[in-house]
Amino acid sequence: MGFILLMKKIALHWKIIIGMVLGIIFGFIMNSSDGQEFVADWIAPFGTIFINLLKLIAVPLILASLIKGISDLKDISKIRDMGLRTILIYISTTLVAIIIGLSIVNFVKPGEGMPQDTIEKIKMKYENDAGVTDKLIKASAQKDAGPLQALVDIFPSNIFLAMGEAKMLQIIFFALFVGICLLLIPEEKAKPMVDIFDSLNEVVMKMVDLIMLFAPYAVFALMANVIIAFDDTEILIKLLQYAFCVIGGLILMIGFYLLLIRFFTKKSPLWFLNKISPAQLLAFSTSSSAATLPVTMERVEEHIGVDKEVSGFVLPVGATVNMDGTSLYQGIAAVFIMQVIWPEGLSFTNQLVIVATALLASIGSAAVPSAGMVMLVIVLESIGFPAELLPIGLALIFAVDRPLDMCRTVVNVTGDATVSMVVAKSLGKLHDDPKPKEWDDNYEAVK
Repeated sequence: MGFILLMKKIALHWKIIIGMVLGIIFGFIMNSSDGQEFVADWIAPFGTIFINLLKLIAVPLILASLIKGISDLKDISKIRDMGLRTILIYISTTLVAIIIGLSIVNFVKPGEGMPQDTIEKIKMKYENDAGVTDKLIKASAQKDAGPLQALVDIFPSNIFLAMGEAKMLQIIFFALFVGICLLLIPEEKAKPMVDIFDSLNEVVMKMVDLIMLFAPYAVFALMANVIIAFDDTEILIKLLQYAFCVIGGLILMIGFYLLLIRFFTKKSPLWFLNKISPAQLLAFSTSSSAATLPVTMERVEEHIGVDKEVSGFVLPVGATVNMDGTSLYQGIAAVFIMQVIWPEGLSFTNQLVIVATALLASIGSAAVPSAGMVMLVIVLESIGFPAELLPIGLALIFAVDRPLDMCRTVVNVTGDATVSMVVAKSLGKLHDDPKPKEWDDNYEAVK
């Protein structure tokens, strides 16, 4: 009983950190005692269940919060103002991320001087790996699409199919369409439907509270499963310099966000990190900003104080089009690969092309694990990188992609939360006294 009471008093982010640390330790123990199969069969499924639950509520949460938020604006011009500010800030932060990444990789030059035997070993181990091949196939399919395919993909032909496949941009478009139409009909006729989505939003946010009770245990399972996947420590050590470049750039990017929060919202950066940390830790564990979206929205609305009508628009859009961490990684990874196997391609012009392509690629990058590597292929092809070297290039970074993916997803989620605060502040929608809700707020009345 005492232990249960103690756990209730511990803040959620500390519970998740404890689960993460124990999961890492447990993973290493299982690795050293040939327990990988045990982890895969009996531990990893609980992490999968947790991610599935988060994905389950992401779509209804986007629909409910966005439709309710737009209908509450009472003025279509406010949608235009909020949309323009959101997109402009997202583009600006993405450009900053790419520039930071290219500056670091050109200064440190992690790809220069890599031993040839290491390159050969990596090539032999990963060049024909199913994961590398899958990324090349997906990139090829995306490249073969027409120039306006990204625009076409925004408009769904079947909203139920779009929801079933979690096509975020299509869902956002539908929610915006419905919200605008609710503004254009008499208020007394719109009110019943608005009330339905308002109630749905409350129900889904309560689901978030309940699912998060399981978060520390799920994070334990997710981290244990990640650790048992690292089966070649020697290659990981050889790639540390490249990995540190990416991590260093991501840390600088979070520092940039904290400056934005300090100067534009007048809030304490440490206060912000404390409030958003559960979402950051889940982003690290799941490597998916889409799966983390319900938690990000809950933290931003109930703990940071961003109005629902702002968070309901800015965060779902950000989970789809704002990939600052991924863009930074693409800049570093592209130049690193060229430093190792195609140094003649390291021209200033090519690096400008990388900036432009990485910016556009971030908008189309899916909010799922390792999507950044698919977009990296498109970035490399845009500068004329030899097609026969692409499998080798991806093989060079494949061994450390998952841990770096975990790190850059943290930046993606932090960027979304930062922009939502900045937009809310500029619209007078950032509240100073948010009132967090707990899962058992109404429990006494119904037990």
